[in-house]
Amino acid sequence: MQRYDTVLFDADGTLFDFIKCEREALITACRKFGIELDEAMIKRYSEINDGLWKALERGEVGKEELRVLRFRRFAEEENFSCDFTALSYEYTDRLSEQHFLIDGAEEICRDLSEICDLYVITNGIESVQKSRFARSPLKKYFKKLFISGEIGYEKPDIRFFDAVRNGICGFDGARTLVVGDSLTSDIMGGVGAGLDCCFFTPENRDVSGVKGIKYKITKLSEIMPIVTGEDMA
Repeated sequence: MQRYDTVLFDADGTLFDFIKCEREALITACRKFGIELDEAMIKRYSEINDGLWKALERGEVGKEELRVLRFRRFAEEENFSCDFTALSYEYTDRLSEQHFLIDGAEEICRDLSEICDLYVITNGIESVQKSRFARSPLKKYFKKLFISGEIGYEKPDIRFFDAVRNGICGFDGARTLVVGDSLTSDIMGGVGAGLDCCFFTPENRDVSGVKGIKYKITKLSEIMPIVTGEDMA
């Protein structure tokens, strides 16, 4: 018997290959400002950016502040100067064009859409996420995008998930599955909302001590038997 009728997918790191998307957007944007990056610089920017998104989840920084602050900190560490605001918007524009997918994303979304209602739940920047989905082959499989910028709250805030619950007609939490790659936003948020959670970890992270994870997968194709209940056969 099918176990879930609704699947809530995170976007970056779950459906989109954010590392690749970020890399391409960063190189292109910085080059426009005369800044050539090496691999160490790209890695450091990613670390700064990730740290600030974690701070956003904790309510320590706002999204508009984050957009510029990440480049200010990056420039200070790498000792270059530029118009940080202009660079941040250039980067956002370039990121909105990137829609590289995680292996198996298109296939699993296509197959699940035939038996489930699919929705996206993301903390990403509204204009970026809408543009990327419009360009990607995934758009036709999803009923709606729930974006924190539109909702007014970030995952894992329970108010984000309340908005999702209220935004889906006939929402049944017992038959809804959250799929995401972030323990702090997707899993913590889903657990707080009383939803079953599937942690996507291609690197097969050890989460034996983490509470609330009902399923762990290393490939997106592994979602199908969980949804259909075939994993219990």
